[in-house]
Amino acid sequence: MTLPWREMFKIPFFRPRQSRRAPEPARVALPATGEPAAPTLRIGWGILAMIVAIALFAAMDTCIKMLRDDYSALQILFFRMLFAAPPTLWLIHRDGGRRALETRRFGRHALRTALTLVALFCFFHSFRLMALAEVYAITYAAPLIVTALGVPMLGEKVGPRRWLAVLVGFAGVLIVLRPGAGLIGGGGAIALLGTTLLAVGMIMLRDLSRTETNAAIVFYFTILGGVISGLASTAVWVWPEGGDWLWLMAVGLIGGLGQIFVTEAFRWAPVAVVSPFQYTSLLWGVLFGYAVFGDTIDLPTLIGAGVIIASGVYIVRREAGGSG
Repeated sequence: MTLPWREMFKIPFFRPRQSRRAPEPARVALPATGEPAAPTLRIGWGILAMIVAIALFAAMDTCIKMLRDDYSALQILFFRMLFAAPPTLWLIHRDGGRRALETRRFGRHALRTALTLVALFCFFHSFRLMALAEVYAITYAAPLIVTALGVPMLGEKVGPRRWLAVLVGFAGVLIVLRPGAGLIGGGGAIALLGTTLLAVGMIMLRDLSRTETNAAIVFYFTILGGVISGLASTAVWVWPEGGDWLWLMAVGLIGGLGQIFVTEAFRWAPVAVVSPFQYTSLLWGVLFGYAVFGDTIDLPTLIGAGVIIASGVYIVRREAGGSG
């Protein structure tokens, strides 16, 4: 569908929201504009927001990989949180200010932040040892792990077809890791650990989104993450020099913007529609990895990634349909 540029300004992407109710994850919550919005139009914008978010995250990871030899993962994490503050403050303003941050689940926010920080640390460290696309291929197992852990943690029901999809997806993970080929020892195990912790954080996020606003979720993660990573990085602190400040600033700003676009994507379109576009990270990883670092990706990794992606898309579709 061709969209005239003037139609952009009919979509209140950057206008303050009037409603302060927490968004429901499975529902498309589009702010009122005074005009009827075509479902196809807003779904298209949700897809575009997800693609932009994934491109931003890939750009952020490229910056991190460039800094990997001079700064520890803990210090990069701190700057990731520090410079994500401006986009986060904008999101809070748009969602209603201080009232959007009200919560009775601070402990849940803190636990989710701690787990996600460890996951990010694993990913940042694996960037030192692997190509971007290889790390991304392993992280695609997160939806499979979420499906498996959703049974004991959230009491969700998973039918035999989705269990089969999970098993097929993990077979794809083994194809990527190739036990015995050296990839596990070369950072693959670290990336898989990070993916598992990320999946647990995603389950907690699913639970938090039932009662918390997007602004509250992003705010507490950014603030608590900044404090924790800042304190932890004092033991390995190295003062940035010259142009490194710009790269560290870019890590935070780009990551913060990516988080905003993700929240917008799920606010505008159903999860089953936009989630598969997260897999475009493989394309960005190949492009950025080759252009900046000369990285290449081999055939087994592509085959394994394809198996994982197919399983993940199937699971998302089945969950959206409410069937097993």
